[in-house]
Amino acid sequence: MRIIVCIKQVPDVSELKIDPKTNTLIREGVPSIMNPYDLHAIEAGLQIKEKLGCKVTVLSMGPPQAEEVLREAISMGADDAYLLTDKRFAGADTLATAYTLSKAIKKLGFDLIICGKHTIDGDTGQVGLQLAEFLNIPHVAYVKKIESVSESEMVVERVMDNCYEKIAIILPALITVGKELNRPRPPSIRGKMTAKKAIIPRWNAEYTGAEEENIGLKGSPTIVKNLFAFSIKKERRILEGTVEEQVETLIRELKRLRCL
Repeated sequence: MRIIVCIKQVPDVSELKIDPKTNTLIREGVPSIMNPYDLHAIEAGLQIKEKLGCKVTVLSMGPPQAEEVLREAISMGADDAYLLTDKRFAGADTLATAYTLSKAIKKLGFDLIICGKHTIDGDTGQVGLQLAEFLNIPHVAYVKKIESVSESEMVVERVMDNCYEKIAIILPALITVGKELNRPRPPSIRGKMTAKKAIIPRWNAEYTGAEEENIGLKGSPTIVKNLFAFSIKKERRILEGTVEEQVETLIRELKRLRCL
């Protein structure tokens, strides 16, 4: 059994700033990290590996420096890692990203794919589900618990708007996971040594068999036309009168603001 975990290197959004003149992100000097939800995806794969003795492969698409997060995954316990890197992959939206990942995954072979529920830079939550569609496999999003897993099926519990839903899925399949699922383990000393020595293959478009019209900007039907900083205006008002009068005024204001 082979588990593939898709991860991404993202800018630390707590350090991001926007240029007020150009309305573009200032990336210079901003540190990069592994997408936090992907840490939970890796941990889920490692826990299944401990139960079934399977192989955990980590896959990422990005520039050469994205190799850093792949080594971090190996230091946690992943068996191997692959980096999809090609200048032609640049500018990919979720559809082009999912297509590119799907071509590599078909080449690797798989039984289960695990993704973080979304990335903190794009926050779309679409890549995992689009990836499943390209591979024509079942998928379950927002998994909060893995109840059981075997080499042929798994039972999971996912988060809905106002309840939880238990689902049994036949493998091969894909799931996306959130922070509720587990607590990621820290890298071990031995893991760090293994990661440092690990050879991480780099695959370009030709090696994956990806068609150029479906990758990067050419394969991206969505375009970001503008970017701006969201600001919240705060207003403070002191209510006067008796307690009853203050309550009446508060209720009236809340209704005016359509909060009630």
